[in-house]
Parts: sequence; structure tokens; C-alpha cells
Amino acid sequence: MNAKDKLLITGASGFTGYHACEHFSKLDLDIIALTKKKNFCYKKIETVQCDLFDKGRVKDLIKHIKPNYVLHLAGRSTVGRSWEDPLDSLEVNAMGTAYLIEALRQESPACKTVIVSSALQFNPTSISTFNHPYGLSKTIQSIFSQFWATLYNMHIVIAKPSNLIGPGFSTGVCSIFAQKIVDMEKNKVKEFLEINNPNIKLDFLDVRDAVKAYETLLIKGKSGETYEVSSGQNHSLEDVINCFRSLTTVGFGIKLTKNSNSSEVVESTPLKLMRLGWNPVVSLESSLRDILKFYRHNGSHSI
Repeated sequence: MNAKDKLLITGASGFTGYHACEHFSKLDLDIIALTKKKNFCYKKIETVQCDLFDKGRVKDLIKHIKPNYVLHLAGRSTVGRSWEDPLDSLEVNAMGTAYLIEALRQESPACKTVIVSSALQFNPTSISTFNHPYGLSKTIQSIFSQFWATLYNMHIVIAKPSNLIGPGFSTGVCSIFAQKIVDMEKNKVKEFLEINNPNIKLDFLDVRDAVKAYETLLIKGKSGETYEVSSGQNHSLEDVINCFRSLTTVGFGIKLTKNSNSSEVVESTPLKLMRLGWNPVVSLESSLRDILKFYRHNGSHSI
């Protein structure tokens, strides 16, 4: 990246988008934050309101900005919502991405783009791996991206992040736990956490490490390639809860909402990304501590 290169960040008002704005604003770049929300602003960064469904508006915007780089974070990010409205996830994650990269092909073909997909996408050659509409939408998003990168020789890199955690409003499980613990500290709710399966193991990565990974991919990522963005370590939800216990003075119990003793493991290996010089530095404990601090200072929203 060179001084005053233009970087367009989509989904700038989201959980990861906020941290991306925070990180890249410290660099000597011309940042444009794109969001669907009205009245969103971030310090001195230029903000543009645009719905990626409006392909005419997207094309005009890319024609006007002509970005050197794009970090595409916009999209639906929850499995639960995808079950309730599967077409919404498909439209936003798949078609929204298609409209964006097609606009880039027509108006700024030299731009390098990082498409942020998900570790929950499926193997498109094996129908047995398809578990929910969210994963389907992210799989199609990646296929679209690889298609444009290959057939149109575009500079597109795909990132597959694991479960991102850290300070900020989020719908992730660690944020949900933290909000409830903070409410307990304020004597607002009963003293227990609800959980389906304490044995499930996930890869948790601090969002600030993820944003640094995206910067690495914008600079060094190979076009058409997919990179897993993760810590490389799995922790059970029971591990997460025990860590939270060590970070609060309030005592709380666990309420199992389902009778499940299975030990599900979601594997993610960041070795390919680490070969580019990136390494995660924020520990799970530090990240959970920062999440608690955030909600203690900012309060909780609807859980």
C-alpha cells in the first residue's frame, strides 16, 4: 500500500467494520467507509451510504471513488437469522458481493479486493457438508469471487475468518455471555448462563488480530487464493465460561437448554496466512477481559 491509496471498507458500521476503520485510519491512506446505515460517521473518515442491492448506485460509487483496495465486510453474519430468512442471507452475502465485484471489474479493474467469507462455508462438491443457509450463502459468495478472479483476471483474495471476538457490540456467543455477566454484576438478571452444549469446541480469534490479517492479505495475498484467518487453537465453550468466571466477582451457574454431550470440533488452520508474516497476538483471556470492559462501560443492548 502506498500513501494516499484509496481503501473502501464495506460494512463499516458493523462489529468488524468498526475495528477495520480504527486500524486503517492510523495508516496514511484515503479511507472511504461504506455503510447501509444512516447517520453513521467515524472520526475523520469519509462515509458513504449505499445499499449493495442497488447495483446501479454501486457502479456509480465505484466509478467515482476508483478504489485501489477494497475490504468487503458487509453481509449477514448469523446462522440463526439465515434459518428464519434464507433468501435474505443469499441475497445479501452472495448477490451483494456479485454486484460489488462486477462494478469493480467495469470501473476499477486494477483494484485489489479482500472478500471476507466465513469458516462456516461448505465444500461445494459434498452436499453432506451443507448444514445451514448461512453457510450456503457464504459458499456461493466465495464461488462468485473465485469465478471473477479467474475468468476476469481480477485481484480478489478470499478470507475465511473463524469466530471473531473482542470489544464492541456483537451477536457472537462471547459477547452474549459478557452482556449477561455484566447484567448479573448490576443485579438485573438471574445468575446463570444458558448454553446448548458446553463441549463444542471453536476457534476464537480477536477481531483486532483479524483486521491485521486482512491488511496482510490486501498487501501480500495471492489473487484467487483462499486464506483461513484463525488462532489455530480450539477452545470449548466450557473453557470460555471458566475464563469469564476468573474475570468477574459475581458467581453464576450454567443452565443447559439441550441435553447434548457431543464434542463438536470446527477446525481452522492459519498456516498459509502465517507464511505471509501474520501471527495472532491477542490471547483468549485478554480478549474476553476487553469484552467485559466494553459492556461495563457501554451497557448492553438487546440480547
